[in-house]
Amino acid sequence: MGCGQKNGKWVKNGNVGEALGTTYSLIYIAEEELDYQKEIDSIFKVINQSMSTYIPNSDISRINSGDTTVVVDHMFKEVFNLSNEIYTATEGYFDPTVGALVNAWGFGPGKELDMNSERVDSLLQYVGFNKVSITPENKITKADPTIYFDFNAIAKGYAVDRIAVFLDAKGIKNYLLEVGGELVAKGENAIKNKQWVVAIDDPQMDWERTSKKTVNMKDNAMASSGNYRKFKIDPDTGDKYVHTIDPLTGFTKNSNILAVTIVAKDCATADAYATAFMAMDLAHSKEILNADETLEGYIIYLDDSGEVLEYMTDGFKTMVIK
Repeated sequence: MGCGQKNGKWVKNGNVGEALGTTYSLIYIAEEELDYQKEIDSIFKVINQSMSTYIPNSDISRINSGDTTVVVDHMFKEVFNLSNEIYTATEGYFDPTVGALVNAWGFGPGKELDMNSERVDSLLQYVGFNKVSITPENKITKADPTIYFDFNAIAKGYAVDRIAVFLDAKGIKNYLLEVGGELVAKGENAIKNKQWVVAIDDPQMDWERTSKKTVNMKDNAMASSGNYRKFKIDPDTGDKYVHTIDPLTGFTKNSNILAVTIVAKDCATADAYATAFMAMDLAHSKEILNADETLEGYIIYLDDSGEVLEYMTDGFKTMVIK
């Protein structure tokens, strides 16, 4: 639903709705009233048709079912190539071919299975982004036809980036875009003449959403991932199975990491690294953050005694509103 709110020479325009299995909220400030709802709906539709595992005839679903004739679009290709880069940079902890395991553990559209060590080992042979490639004709090749792509850990961030590209092309200088908690901020809140302010959820609040930190954002992107809401409870044992799956072991990850927030130049990159760091040990995540000047991070974790602690890169500290 589009809306316009005039304040001096600036008009606050916005759209809210549902897409990609989540909600979105878009604010874009211009000198006139605008409503890009149709164009935004079109962007979501194209992304869904390309990369949604919940649409049976989408490109990714056809590829997953073994169709080798699919010629992927430029968006699929961009997500594929970026996924390959981050797969390498994280030493396999970000891996969109983990889809077979996601389904088997009951976190995807496929059939949930009773998981044990033998079944995990049998599925791990179908996991590994080094087992897939894209041809010059933009077709996907897989070492085994059973390999199953799942771009859900990067697609939301990529969708925000595509909307940002659209608004840039329209000459919009100031906007804040959010899809399922993934964000891109450009310019500033010109109506209030200050930077965009964004809240980060407190991972310890299971039923009530409260903020852990508030930060200023300008000309960057942010994505968060956490173990605090998406999980399953075994009805027999009461064990908690979190939604993060370790692609190297094949098992769900029960770690001391409660939540990760990553800031990067684009939202797809932030989205992917936030997911990888949930499965990775804290020390390994720190190494990557300290070595990559394009990334800033905020990690909430438990120490050995169960106390909640925080780690922030120096760049992230400068964003925090005291």
